[in-house]
Amino acid sequence: MALSGKRIVITGGAGFIGTTLARRLVDANEVIAFDNLHRNVLSGIDLGDHPNFTFVQGDVMDVEGLTEAMRGATHIVHAAGIAGVDTVLASPVRTMRVNMIGTYYALEAALATKDTVERMLEFSTSEVFGAHAFNVGEGQVTTIGSVKEARWTYAVSKLAGEHMSHAYHAEFGLPTVSVRPFNIFGPGQIGGGAIRAFIEAALDGRDLTIHGDGSQIRAWCYVDDMVEGTLLGLEHPNAVGESFNIGNARSAVTIYDLARRIKMLSGAKGEIVFTPLDYVDVELRIPNMGKARELLGFEAQVELDEGLERTIDWFRTNSPTGT
Repeated sequence: MALSGKRIVITGGAGFIGTTLARRLVDANEVIAFDNLHRNVLSGIDLGDHPNFTFVQGDVMDVEGLTEAMRGATHIVHAAGIAGVDTVLASPVRTMRVNMIGTYYALEAALATKDTVERMLEFSTSEVFGAHAFNVGEGQVTTIGSVKEARWTYAVSKLAGEHMSHAYHAEFGLPTVSVRPFNIFGPGQIGGGAIRAFIEAALDGRDLTIHGDGSQIRAWCYVDDMVEGTLLGLEHPNAVGESFNIGNARSAVTIYDLARRIKMLSGAKGEIVFTPLDYVDVELRIPNMGKARELLGFEAQVELDEGLERTIDWFRTNSPTGT
């Protein structure tokens, strides 16, 4: 079912997941990356030199530019958005505007090219399940935290985008799919995230700092598995009109255990230390992968330690702090 001969537009195509996805697609398809370069992975890789790859600098808040970039597309991946706890806490208004209005504009642009578009996939988030999410399935009620907490503006904005995506399918027949990534990591990761922070500290000889007591539990998913789930969402006939968890429930560990593993695998000289948690955090996040397995045939292949080793090796080679 591999895509071939298609015209694929990726918003946020210069980012971590966007560039990893583009690498998988670019040999057999025309790939257009639409991005404002807020987080730029492209500058450090050779993807931009590929004859099938085109970069368009633009912003999802520019509906005219977005519509032009999507003209004639067969497949659209809307991965652009504001993410990262620190960014969300600092800019909750921008988070809501970009993630909700930007997704609306992306759906409108996809609708404008409905004659050619075969699939429109948008990135939601596992945060739609709230602070306590154990074995959560796509059909379960989404629970968002208090309106007084800026942390939840991200989850609310992404959930609104997911509802819009489903509405465009129901009302206009747009072939939409939503995916909910669960803690994606891997080579090329930029922005925030515990794994990147721990690895960079480890390779720099600094202490690995845990916010809180380290009992928070996450299920981590290697980026290649995320890309595989995205491709199934773009290709499989069962995907249209559905939402899917994309993650690896087998890779669930506490934040303390995650830091301990990275310290051991990297040979870090620093210690594991703790600092008070000054924001609302997710205590538990583990997906139920039954729907993606049954409808798409998705199964994560890369286990946590293998993914961490690959990621540490990449940062050791590519990070200024690597040794």
